[in-house]
Amino acid sequence: QEQLVESGGGSVQAGGSLRLSCAGYSDSTKCIGWFRQAPGKAREGVAAIGTVFGATYYADSVKDRFTLLQDNAKKTVHLQIDSLRPDDTAMYYCARGHSYCYSGSWSREDEYAYWGQGTQVTVSS
Repeated sequence: QEQLVESGGGSVQAGGSLRLSCAGYSDSTKCIGWFRQAPGKAREGVAAIGTVFGATYYADSVKDRFTLLQDNAKKTVHLQIDSLRPDDTAMYYCARGHSYCYSGSWSREDEYAYWGQGTQVTVSS
């Protein structure tokens, strides 16, 4: 069973940047997704990367500020978040997909099998 470990969260001021990391995917992994859950809100998919060919997918609400980076040698996916806003405050999770990422379904939670414990991002104004 894969164990994914997120890191890199923290407390920052609006306009700052953070790089979140998701470490521990295996050679059989084909898709890593990032989700976030703000207090009182449903978890939402923000980005995903196909780890075989490097295709990336972003939610419309973040595509100009979030960037996925893959380090296959370290089996780590990074989520670079720039121009942070207070509404980015949430717990951020990464997850391994059952199979490949697909453009029509990458943001659905049921497309993912293994989840990390999350890393908290707090943005102050």
